[in-house]
Amino acid sequence: MDQIAASFGYRDVDPAQKSALVRGVFDQVARRYDLMNDLMSGGLHRLWKDAAAARLNAQPGELIVDCAGGTGDMARRLSAMADAARRRRGGNAARVVVVDANFEMISAGRSRDGHRRDRRTDPGLVWLAGDAQALPLQDASADAYCIAFGLRNVTDIGVALSQARRILKPGGRFVCLEFSKPVTGVVERLYDAYSFKLIPAMGAVVARNRQAYQYLVESIRRFPNQARLAALMEEAGFVGVSVTNFSGGVCALHQGWAI
Repeated sequence: MDQIAASFGYRDVDPAQKSALVRGVFDQVARRYDLMNDLMSGGLHRLWKDAAAARLNAQPGELIVDCAGGTGDMARRLSAMADAARRRRGGNAARVVVVDANFEMISAGRSRDGHRRDRRTDPGLVWLAGDAQALPLQDASADAYCIAFGLRNVTDIGVALSQARRILKPGGRFVCLEFSKPVTGVVERLYDAYSFKLIPAMGAVVARNRQAYQYLVESIRRFPNQARLAALMEEAGFVGVSVTNFSGGVCALHQGWAI
């Protein structure tokens, strides 16, 4: 059954419109996206991403997909991890493919590569423009799939999860890192006060776009909670699904395997 409506922040929109609306948001904030992540999370997003990369455990010779990979922040962690393992044990270099629907985000990520002084510390990434709901990759071609802070922006989460399952080999690993629901009322109240009052204000000053960060805050509130996302993963065919909460459930890591 087709979706009747899709959420864009607190608005319900025609599903056919959501992708363009989301692209518009990220077009406007791409150049300051990484800086805003540091400011919004107090640097915690780096620790969350490190934990997700460790859980995915990228290995030499693997094909790893970083979906909705934006500026490649997560992909660089995965590539460096696989490269460190290759230096210790040998083997072929891993291939880390960044897939993102937003050309501005990809451009910002690729410009970061071009400005690095020592390219040897940043193994090359493959950049693809593509939709999480129609991945430009063959069936059963990837060893691992990661999506960090991107799943809430897709129009149909179930379709995106099914696409992830489609491209993974049997035994392939799936990791999703996303803002989620705080597990206690105290944390939830503090987080609500901080995110609704301060994050849009920061967006207005730093990224010069209050509305974009108002959308980001609202999109988090409408994203499925930990249990519901785990159930959606199982419906898509993943097994061994587990959830790890970070910072009292402000962020959650979902993991599963393809069969």
